[in-house]
Formats: sequence, C-alpha cells, structure tokens
Amino acid sequence: MTASQDQLIPLNIRDLLNRRLCIETTYSEREVMLYAISLGLGRDPLDAASLRFVYEDGLQVIPTFATILSFSARLMRPTDGLDVGKLLHGEQRLVLDRPLPPQGTAVIQARIKEMIDKGPGRGLLIIQEVIVSLKETGERLAAVEGTGFYRADGGRGGTGGSAPAPHAIPDRAHDTEVATQTRPEQALLYRLNGDRNPLHADPAFARRSGFDRPILHGLCTYGIACCAVARTYCPDDIGKIRSFDVRFSAPVFPGETIVTQMWRDGSTISFRSIAQKRQAVVLNNGRCALT
Repeated sequence: MTASQDQLIPLNIRDLLNRRLCIETTYSEREVMLYAISLGLGRDPLDAASLRFVYEDGLQVIPTFATILSFSARLMRPTDGLDVGKLLHGEQRLVLDRPLPPQGTAVIQARIKEMIDKGPGRGLLIIQEVIVSLKETGERLAAVEGTGFYRADGGRGGTGGSAPAPHAIPDRAHDTEVATQTRPEQALLYRLNGDRNPLHADPAFARRSGFDRPILHGLCTYGIACCAVARTYCPDDIGKIRSFDVRFSAPVFPGETIVTQMWRDGSTISFRSIAQKRQAVVLNNGRCALT
C-alpha cells in the first residue's frame, strides 16, 4: 500500500543510489528482426530500405534496439513503496559508441543516476542509466538512459538538482516529415520484445488506467521515429546515428498514423512526432546526432 500524500515515508536514497545490477543477455538475428518488424518494417517485402532490417543477409540493427537489450535491467523493487500505478515514462536518451552487432552476448550494467524530488504533489523523477557492452571484447556499445516520472511520490526525498533541459525544437517550419501508419495489432506484436505490461494488451486493464483501449508502447513510437529519421537522413548507413533523445508527451493508440517532423542543423536532427488525426504531439523535444 502506498502512503497517503500527507504521510509520505522518506525513501532510502543511499540504498537506491548504491544499487547496481550486472546481467548478461544473449540475442540473435531473430530478436533483431522481430524488433524491426514490431516497428512496422517489412510491411512491404519489396522495399529494400526496410529489408536490410528484417532479412539476415547483410542484416543491420536499428539503434533503438539498445532499449530492448537494457529492458531487463530493473533496479526498482515493489518494497520501495513507490506508486507505480501513477508512473509515466518521461524521457529516453541513447548514446551509441558504435553500431550494434546483429547478434552477440551483451553485458548490461545498471545504476540509478539521479533522483530529483520536485516536491509534494509535483512528483519524483528517477533517472536510470544502463551501459551495454559486448561480452566478447568488453567494448562499450551504448549508454541508455530513461527517466521515470512517479507522479504520486514527490516529497519523499532525492538528490537535489533539476532535470536536464529539454532540447529546443527550432522556431521555424520543419524541413521534412515522414508519416507512418501503425497497425491495430502493433502493441500485441511489440510486446513480444519483452514488455508484457497489460496496458498494451488488455482492454479492461487499459480502462482502469484511464484509457478507452490499450495504448502503444512509448518505446515503440520512439523506434518508429528513429526509423523515420534514418530513412530521411542516413538511408544507406544507419550507423551514422550516434544519439537519439526524446521526451514522451502523449500516448499513441495502435492504428493511428504518426507523422514525424524533422529539422536539420548540421549534424543535429531535431524532431517531434504527432498523432495525425488528433493532432496530438506524442514525442517532443527530439534530438538525433549524426556522425
């Protein structure tokens, strides 16, 4: 049971910041291709631009697959007493040291980087960092950072400081855009990557959570945006993507069309994604760095 707002129990900040997790995960071309298909690639089997992500001959890995490798690194525990029913995925950041190999064993090291208490009634931000390395060589592949916004847990203590300032979208018309039609069953497919949250599959659970139907995983929308940027700015070499950051701003319902708007300034691509029919910004403050 979670304490009421006027009886919040202080968190054991030292224990949380000292937590470490080191696990290994072995993946194959199958997981890489399943991830790409779950983002909608391969719908047209004659599209060569998509085929390289869903066919083992010359297989390339979408950079945001790093979030799948890091998904099992969970540091928070039920005994922490946080109200996960009011948890939102606030931001996602990714830095790539090199293109991800299409198969291998990854070493996953996780820690809680920061806990920013915004105060009673304003929520608590917990930023978790995951370093992904290749076991065979020890080479670092990526750093994955996610921010969880615990809306009901402000006032329970933290490390101080403030959240990183969001990347500013340019104040001009976007340079280009890509529209992606999601499928009605896409959340059911994407959850096969490992995120079995019933919010994305069970209509009754979704209604209890305040939605009239299951919603699409935020990280699925994140991957879709990465594919849109890659198709536009590095169609022949997705390995040019070196970072990919975003703020989640609204849910997507499977079947909606997502329009990713993009601005280029040198090696920096700014982007945001909009649910076309509702004109709702679902991803905002996006920043992609290219080599």
